[in-house]
Amino acid sequence: MFFLSRGFIRNNLPTSLQIGIVLSLPQKVFFCAAKYSESEVDGSFSLRLVPPTLVAAEKEEAKAVLTLFLKKQGLSNALAARAINRSESFIDHLVSRLHSVHKSRYLVGRELTTLEIRDALIPYLEALHEEYGSILVDVVESFPNPPVVEKIEETVEKVPIPVTPASPPSAVLDSKKLKALARVTDIGPTGKLPPHILYLVELGMDIERIRVITRKFPAFAYYSLEGKIKPVVEFLLDLGVPRSQIPIILSKRPQLCGISLSDNLIPTMTFLEELGVDKEQWAKVIYRFPALLTYSRPKLRATVDFLYEMGLSAECVSKVLTRCPNIISYSVEDKLRPATEYFRSMGVDVGVLLYRCPQTFGLSIEANIKPATEFFKDKGFSMTEIATMVSRYGALYTFSLAKLVLKWEFFLTMGYPRAELVKFPQYFGYSLEERIKPRFAIMTDKGVRLLLNQMLSLSEDGFNKALKRKLQKLIDN
Repeated sequence: MFFLSRGFIRNNLPTSLQIGIVLSLPQKVFFCAAKYSESEVDGSFSLRLVPPTLVAAEKEEAKAVLTLFLKKQGLSNALAARAINRSESFIDHLVSRLHSVHKSRYLVGRELTTLEIRDALIPYLEALHEEYGSILVDVVESFPNPPVVEKIEETVEKVPIPVTPASPPSAVLDSKKLKALARVTDIGPTGKLPPHILYLVELGMDIERIRVITRKFPAFAYYSLEGKIKPVVEFLLDLGVPRSQIPIILSKRPQLCGISLSDNLIPTMTFLEELGVDKEQWAKVIYRFPALLTYSRPKLRATVDFLYEMGLSAECVSKVLTRCPNIISYSVEDKLRPATEYFRSMGVDVGVLLYRCPQTFGLSIEANIKPATEFFKDKGFSMTEIATMVSRYGALYTFSLAKLVLKWEFFLTMGYPRAELVKFPQYFGYSLEERIKPRFAIMTDKGVRLLLNQMLSLSEDGFNKALKRKLQKLIDN
């Protein structure tokens, strides 16, 4: 029995043999990737805890990420749009994944930025693409049911159809990947899994996660325990990386296990420390961006030289590399420099913005930065005011337009002058449902008025004390 794609059937079989097509795919195969997606997080997070307006905005964000990903796989704008329109359940699944991965953020009323959403979803979509290959669109459109894949059955004549076996379309695996996957679950003479697989399982990696890593990077299945995997794991533990984070780090960058400690990893770390990375923060840096240790020295040097060129001091460069090590992944010529020129044209102090929010420079100018600028211009802000807002709150452009619109519309009902947003653009970073609306309602109910930044930035205790002081002032007057 062979499973073939629709394209193969249409292009290679006579019409008469297409009559008996049966639609099927093993349920177990489809759900393995979905299971893996939730294996990186501890516990679940109910969508009911998230306000409907925020869920709606995040659905738009998820649609944008999925659209971009499908287009990168070769789909035209029209085909990608059609797939999105047919993928409502899968979009809900992506949003649910966001809430599971970042549940601690939601519990304290903090919303995710566009970059955080993209960083959470793109690796998952890449894993699904490795899993399903050419039928990814079918997976997306049919979720949560198994994707519809055609299986040939001859109904005209009860004789076998001479079909040459093809690689499974669910992963388009070549023989190298198939052999690597087989090695993961190969039971040896002792009746046990290979030693390196058992070691990884003891670390907290389930077999399915190891298989997903192997599909993406087949060499991982061949790394020896004593010569490759164990030394790297022990090295990370010695740096202070919590044992619970090791599986996540290896999932993000399995290539680390293939790099020599003495010849590459340690010299690269020494080089990065010379460039400014805080050696006391290596555990956090590696967890945030394990790929940092796999970049070439010329690439590392080019990014750091750019930061110095923008006027950052050695201390500031150190903090940027430590807080946002993935800035190394941004191309100097394709990302950092064009973004710099754009923000300079607005009148923004680029050095300050790079220091406060380097993630902003990873955004697309056309898809993210320019639309945000136009949004504020349309609302009556001058370019000088917009530049001031960006300088004061570097993360301003990392939020989606959908979220900016929702908060702007509520701001109009609050009775504050627009100048308050220029003074306190951080308003756009607070949760509308969990912070802004509740505090505004309490303040209004008390019959007092605080400055916008007082209303939002104070702790719960500080907010209540500010209200009491304001009330007492009214009574005294």
